[in-house]
Amino acid sequence: MSAVVGVTSSTASDYDVDAVRELITRWREDPGATYRTWFLWEERLKNFCSIRRGIEQVAAEMEAGHFGYAYKGSSLETVMHSIAEQRQMFKGADHAFLWKPKLRIPDIYENRENQLVFGRMLETCRCCTSEQPVLTAVRQLADHQIKGLGPAAANMLYFLHPTIMPPFNTAIVNGYNALTGARVKLGKWHEYLAMRQGILALNDRFRDLFSNDLGAVAGLLFDIGSKRYTAPPRGEDDAAAARAAWTADLVRVREQAVASRASVEAERQDLTHTRVQGWLRDLGSALGFDVWIASNDRNRSYAGGRLGDGCLGQLPGGLAEGPAASAVALIDVLWFHRDGTVAAALEVEHSTSIYSGIVRMLDLALSRDQADAAHGMFLVAPDSREADVRAQVQRPAFSRVADLQVRYLPYSELENNRESAMRFGRGLHPLIEMSRDLT
Repeated sequence: MSAVVGVTSSTASDYDVDAVRELITRWREDPGATYRTWFLWEERLKNFCSIRRGIEQVAAEMEAGHFGYAYKGSSLETVMHSIAEQRQMFKGADHAFLWKPKLRIPDIYENRENQLVFGRMLETCRCCTSEQPVLTAVRQLADHQIKGLGPAAANMLYFLHPTIMPPFNTAIVNGYNALTGARVKLGKWHEYLAMRQGILALNDRFRDLFSNDLGAVAGLLFDIGSKRYTAPPRGEDDAAAARAAWTADLVRVREQAVASRASVEAERQDLTHTRVQGWLRDLGSALGFDVWIASNDRNRSYAGGRLGDGCLGQLPGGLAEGPAASAVALIDVLWFHRDGTVAAALEVEHSTSIYSGIVRMLDLALSRDQADAAHGMFLVAPDSREADVRAQVQRPAFSRVADLQVRYLPYSELENNRESAMRFGRGLHPLIEMSRDLT
């Protein structure tokens, strides 16, 4: 048995390296585990930019004294909602920030000094480019001992620095303790920072199976902590009996994964994000526009080819050189006039955070020489998500959205009317007729 030995109650004890390697390999192949449902999920990557933008707004409002004294309707709620919508890993991540009046926690709403300390920590971490300033900012926050504000905030830091700060929740802590034999406790920043060291060591030990992005190793710990997988036996256990029981459990999980594969594949046959992007691509081309497909989607398979076939290979000059180019490039579909100006921006919100799409549209509208972009913005979503779309647009954090004249385009309208629009339509008129006003 090969083993790794740690030194404190918050870092690794001993674990069977070969067994852990086998566990990680099985976990990576499991279609229902977080590695495939969340870490490899392309929509996850789009959230980084929008959450960073949201954190910037939270910090700016706290510094200027405009944040207010309530969580509901605040820019912080918008950010945490975007994180919590990634339910594969972050279900309930926003609960830690809900105001609990009887306990007066977390004490960042009524206490101005605490609010400034928290906001400045976020802004410092947002602007940092290396590990040490981030850790210094976190330790300074911990030293301030704000009541009720524990390492749940590390989830925000993960989306700022995914290679430095791992996500944090109860399942991850439980999984880490089960795998390593550590005794990390919830709620304390120093415990989180000690666990972080252990996670970095674990990630480095199995770098060929994990990633520089600490979301991968956190996903494994989450699946162990949520009981999808059992941690392999450690050195203090009865080796033969424990290893046999653990192997049997791995086989059980594998059988369950195979049994569920059929339903997973069936879901993939449903109306998908990619299919709707393809509809919008073809409709835009038929209406005489040049079409851009999101940079991380263009190589997806679609209609016997690639989703990006026949589309622009790069954003038009002024937009490509603007400060928000990287965010704009992730907008699901853009239609351009022949002169390179934006005719329409379309975000497909199949099941992901509507917040992220709105932020990318704001980035586009604020980009240089794109003032007219505010007259052709559409959120394309299933009919069942109309209430969600309207609720997001009405958030105080998106007061500027009213100026953008963003419209809601239901899947059913697009599906039923796109072919006739392709044959007889002209300009944006068909899209306006199919969509609904959100103001």
